Amino acid sequence: MSKKILVINPGSTSTKLAIYEDQTKIVQENFVHESSKIAEFKNLIDQVPFRTAIIDEFLNSNNISLQSLSAVVGRGGLVVGLKGGGYTVNDDLATALSSDKYSSPHASNLGGLIARSYAEKVSEITGNTIPSYIYDAVTGGELSEVASITGFKEITRTSACHLLNSHAMSVKYAQSIGKTYNDLQLIVAHLGGGISISAHTNGKLTDSIGDDEFHFSPERSGNTSLLKVLDLIYNNNISKAELKKMIRGSGGMFAHLGTNSCIEIEKMIEGGDKYAKLIYEAQAQQVAKSIGGLSVVQKGQTDAIILTGGIAHSKMLTSMITDYVNSIAKVVVLPGENEMEALAFGALRLINNEETPHTYKLPQ
Repeated sequence: MSKKILVINPGSTSTKLAIYEDQTKIVQENFVHESSKIAEFKNLIDQVPFRTAIIDEFLNSNNISLQSLSAVVGRGGLVVGLKGGGYTVNDDLATALSSDKYSSPHASNLGGLIARSYAEKVSEITGNTIPSYIYDAVTGGELSEVASITGFKEITRTSACHLLNSHAMSVKYAQSIGKTYNDLQLIVAHLGGGISISAHTNGKLTDSIGDDEFHFSPERSGNTSLLKVLDLIYNNNISKAELKKMIRGSGGMFAHLGTNSCIEIEKMIEGGDKYAKLIYEAQAQQVAKSIGGLSVVQKGQTDAIILTGGIAHSKMLTSMITDYVNSIAKVVVLPGENEMEALAFGALRLINNEETPHTYKLPQ
């Protein structure tokens, strides 16, 4: 019997929705919201009725009845202590998603909360219980104990990467060669406005380099000498808010070239702009260094390196990176973000008992 899944992916100014029947996408729409409208809501949780009304209209306009749904899956939020894979949205997880104490405020937190509300609606209408999930939250991952250590006793490393798409592309690659995700040791570089690199070792994310930990990217500054950063702050009276913007949003290639568009930057390079070429090559080399660093974690046993994400469509950039890292392992380019498919396929594996959902418990 086929399984129909409602997929909910809230962004800061958008709500992406889809219906999948097994692995077939029936319909997908992206609703863009005015920033001024979102600003009307004092707290993140206050957006739930607004987003729910949009989902109701989406279902009605596409003649999708709640009774036909087998599961609802939402984008995972920024909850502390999550593993990779799926979680059933229980009371503890709902509390964590809606509380600043256990999570950072982010639109993706709404995914699990709204998914649970629709599963409850189905139960009220039909008397049948269907599951609500989150899958591969941004903060998901199981760093090894040694990987969590930093040179600051007060700071512990946690995983923060584009896990949803990175995991999905790992599964897709494994299936393409007749293997399973659990069989392989992979390094995945998600190339987007922010770039994260993750090591997937026999079915687990074991280490990652976030989009602010080392390499720079189209709009992230990456890391550099902390002493020089301190000088930058104190010599220029830079506020915390200004520094955050320099790190995330107006750093990286944007800081150097005034744009975060790889299409525009490649046009600049093709037009003979030597500085644009230098910056592009520097970004590729830094990404390659991050890949090389994670290959050490896998002790030279990496089966493949996957380049994915929106800017993996750039043959110029992926070629530059490949030239640096193809001596480590085979390089596979799987461009695109594929978030909706990744959520749907993850939920399908859970309801088909191919994976077991985790149970979240609030920290004591």
